[in-house]
Amino acid sequence: MPSGLRPLPYRASLRYLKLEAKRRLAAGEFPSLHDAQAAIAREHGLPNWAALKQLCSRPPQDGYALPQLRWVIARFRDAGAPGWTAPDDEELRQHFGERFLTELPASDLIAVITSVAADLREDLVVIGQALLSARVQIAGLEVFASVEADPPHRLTGLQAFPTGRRITDSRVAAPPTRTLGDVPAEMAGIAGEVAAELGLAGLVLAGGGPDTPAWVAAKGWADLDRAEVLDTGHRFPAPGVTALVTATAVLRLVASGRLGLDTCANDHLRTVRLADDTITIRELLSHTAGADSPSPARLLADAVPDLVTLTGPVIGCGGPRGVLRPSNGGYAVLGQLIADVTESPYADAVTRLVLQPLGMSGSSFPARTADLGPAAVTGYNLTPEGAFAPVPDMIATISAAGGLWATAADLVRLGTGWSALLPAKLADEALTPQTAPGPGRRRMGLGWLLSPRGDVAMHAGAGPGASAFLLVRIRDNHVHLTMTNRFISLEPIYARVLRSWTNPVH
Repeated sequence: MPSGLRPLPYRASLRYLKLEAKRRLAAGEFPSLHDAQAAIAREHGLPNWAALKQLCSRPPQDGYALPQLRWVIARFRDAGAPGWTAPDDEELRQHFGERFLTELPASDLIAVITSVAADLREDLVVIGQALLSARVQIAGLEVFASVEADPPHRLTGLQAFPTGRRITDSRVAAPPTRTLGDVPAEMAGIAGEVAAELGLAGLVLAGGGPDTPAWVAAKGWADLDRAEVLDTGHRFPAPGVTALVTATAVLRLVASGRLGLDTCANDHLRTVRLADDTITIRELLSHTAGADSPSPARLLADAVPDLVTLTGPVIGCGGPRGVLRPSNGGYAVLGQLIADVTESPYADAVTRLVLQPLGMSGSSFPARTADLGPAAVTGYNLTPEGAFAPVPDMIATISAAGGLWATAADLVRLGTGWSALLPAKLADEALTPQTAPGPGRRRMGLGWLLSPRGDVAMHAGAGPGASAFLLVRIRDNHVHLTMTNRFISLEPIYARVLRSWTNPVH
């Protein structure tokens, strides 16, 4: 596929593409619906709307995620009605994977799905599906599902996010905007659209390049109870994106000769050890080591514990080796590796190796919630009634995977400047696929997730009250960043940003 084109989902929804064309027409991006439809067709590598319509109308083989999602809807839509009984453990295990049910016990899963039973009675709109995933809208929810690659293709992920349609909270009726630098007009428009569409208390979009100043657009509120306007200098947690700091620090140690990519991690670890002595630093960086992670319930706390306290002295390696599987445990090991090799705490070491050289003065790794400071945003969940409820202040227990709190401008500096800290050959290797395609046909470099075409490097993450993703266009090191103070999928923004990079403004 030529560079700049967007692949269609495994089974694209023509209805959704029609709605996208109407939305972009209403936003003033095109002079007519015909122009909008023609542009969308070209974005997907097709000559015109008729060809796109024909492709979407073919009777393709169903993916594996949508049938499981339809089972959930059919099984729970009558929850609470007379005569309805909840599925037992055996029935759930026919449709949900073992790891999923370990992380979310059956009783909690049933309670969560039952709470949205009324929504499940509405019409379902398939936005798109791949072989092992599906994305749908139903009532005021956007739902994402993923399944195992092997039969019976049980669910490995199921997330539902209330959309902007649900908002009843009057405090966000007229969100203010603050800017820094020269914000592209299209990005300012995207910020306004998605803040309302996704239902966000606060949203930051930012970007820049190696030779251009960072720009930042902040929309909404840092704290609703205090009516504190979100500013461009507020600090957000950076779940997932933190791993790029860790990976860059490890690569700097490789460049200095203190580590080798293909040496065994246990050769350098002093505080903890991996159960498998043969796992290499390259495998840990590329999420292919199969290292075990702490349970989700232990990933957030009031203070950062010692890694031994969190995981024990030996970290298990029960996952499939050589297979791309994002692992907080693997990056916890890398964080301890940095501390052991430099003989200094992880936060001090990466500040010296990465944050200070890049001028990231507004970023830090707080060890306690009391260290967050007044510039930290408040995280929110959207209640079923449509009100924003604050999430209690917590910090990541694995600093190397999610402990960074940063300003938007600082994360743009990370995206544009990380490669300058490394020899060119090593920076290129970090952006070279180390794995076979994983979920979404993406592959992994050394710390960086790579798009199917290999033209965009990225990292993303989410947690209670926070979501973030960082994109880098590899050909010119141009960066885009999105951060919100709500746990939600940012895929709609991701798609629009990629479109803005590859299409002229009409």
